Amino acid sequence: MKHSKKRVYCSGPLFCPEEQWGMKAIADVLEKAGYDTFLPQRDGLEKYVMGLANDPRVTNKMFRRINKFVNRAIFSVDVYQIIEGCDYLVFNMNGRTPDEGGVVETGIAFAVQKPLVIYKKDYRTKFNGSDNSMLTGLTYTFSTVGQMERIPAELEKVAASLESLGPNPYSGNGVPPHMQKVLSFGKKVWKFLGVVNFFEADDEKRLDLLDQIAAMSKEAPGFA
Repeated sequence: MKHSKKRVYCSGPLFCPEEQWGMKAIADVLEKAGYDTFLPQRDGLEKYVMGLANDPRVTNKMFRRINKFVNRAIFSVDVYQIIEGCDYLVFNMNGRTPDEGGVVETGIAFAVQKPLVIYKKDYRTKFNGSDNSMLTGLTYTFSTVGQMERIPAELEKVAASLESLGPNPYSGNGVPPHMQKVLSFGKKVWKFLGVVNFFEADDEKRLDLLDQIAAMSKEAPGFA
């Protein structure tokens, strides 16, 4: 399959080894097909923050002090990646219930007319063999993909269908003002991460950098 190189946001559960393995498998399929990927557990702030609560060097008081502000940075970076950093989105809906963050991320991608696919190979459903139509409707076709290797082809099919509608009105400055604020802060944090090589720093240095990110969040204007 030939296409210009696109970047795909890989959305889904990532809180245990099995979930992380599943998300990496999706990213591997996409990268093998010629896409770039953004995998939060590997590329986002989630990679480090998820373990903070159980890090013996981080006191409960310290975690509470920065957690609220770091969460704001995580939200902003991920929204920035969905809307500006990535071209497509794939949501892994496997699990007893769909991952809450993944549901929100997929809804954002749908709202700004991003080509997206929902992958599901899990027999558990909520409605007698069917998934909630408010989720499946986000795919534009009310259907999910059950074979991981078919994800790239399905993404291209959705992308071609959306391109037939004409230029995406939500690209650039086409999103609401409150979302522009989120994007602006997310881009600022993302640039900061690139400059300081956050993910290559040792653990002690990362704690210091996380404190700086929390400070940035405190100083950022509200989203509304």
